[in-house]
Amino acid sequence: MNAPSPNTTPDRFELEQMRRLVADLFAYRPALYWVDFILSAGLGYALALAYLTGSGPAWAQALAFVGAGVLLFRAGTFMHEIVHMNGQVMPGFRLAWNLFYGIPLLMPSLMYRNHLDHHNVNRFGTPQDGEYLPLGSAPTGETIKYLLQVPILPLLAVLRFLVVTPLSYLHPGLRRWVMRRASSYGSNPYYQRQVPPDEPLALWALQEWACFAWLAFLTGLFVTGVLPWALLGKVYLLMTFAIGLNWVRNLAAHKYVNTGARMSLQGQLEDSINITGQTWLTALLFPIGLRYHALHHLFPAMPYHSMGEAHRRLMAQLPPDAAYRKTDYPNFFAAVSQLWHGARQSAGNGALMQTWRQHGAPGG
Repeated sequence: MNAPSPNTTPDRFELEQMRRLVADLFAYRPALYWVDFILSAGLGYALALAYLTGSGPAWAQALAFVGAGVLLFRAGTFMHEIVHMNGQVMPGFRLAWNLFYGIPLLMPSLMYRNHLDHHNVNRFGTPQDGEYLPLGSAPTGETIKYLLQVPILPLLAVLRFLVVTPLSYLHPGLRRWVMRRASSYGSNPYYQRQVPPDEPLALWALQEWACFAWLAFLTGLFVTGVLPWALLGKVYLLMTFAIGLNWVRNLAAHKYVNTGARMSLQGQLEDSINITGQTWLTALLFPIGLRYHALHHLFPAMPYHSMGEAHRRLMAQLPPDAAYRKTDYPNFFAAVSQLWHGARQSAGNGALMQTWRQHGAPGG
């Protein structure tokens, strides 16, 4: 396929020992989920309303804009928790999140089921991983192109649900293409989603048509003059900012050095990152346990409220040469600096992304 991964050494960490150390930390605390989500979404919507309708001083509008974006980003990251929940865990929370956040913001939870490919040991770090690009092994231009996608993402979401959704139900072939190429939230634009036979297609239809109905309702309000067209620009800026926070945060989730070959479990761990510095930027960019991304790849089902304690236990009891310790970074800038340095060192590796594109399809 291409050059082997640099992380193919035999696994040296004791995964079973690690599981024993954190075995009591997998119980969900539903009340915490509800309170956190309600406060995040509620305050986020309130600040968004203040920003969208306010006419006060510029500094107040700016504060409302930033506060709304940060809180809506935080509320949105609960989708990451939902996709890892067993179907019997907190079904009411999953329903409420979709009704009050996922559908209004065009982020229904089924659009993120492709995240499970990111945790598939045979697909992680390969073109079949929708959330992995080899940015640390490709020229810096690829990282810049990655960031330049952000402004078009809100527009693509509107197009996906307002136009593509009804059209996709008119032809089976188009529908299959839409499910493969336009029904996943991820950073790898070459990824093609593999739809399993047990996919809940009825639930898919319900969520898609709900998003369509919401957009059609809003379109009617703008067309009839109930809402001013100028409001669209402010909504677009807010959504771009909130999405951009996650896009930037994602740069510090992994080292992104794998060039496409299958990685060992230890290689996957060492490619992942924990951001452990207690700074204000860490708190804003890595909500809901996202700072412990390496830990999450070891234990995907661990709830976000347990991750801090799990990390402390592992760091206190694992041996000094444990692979897990290599995942620690003090802050966002340290992680991104390494990625950028690797990209600059890869200036002559321009053919890598061509290989990625060629192998992006299932079975490629």
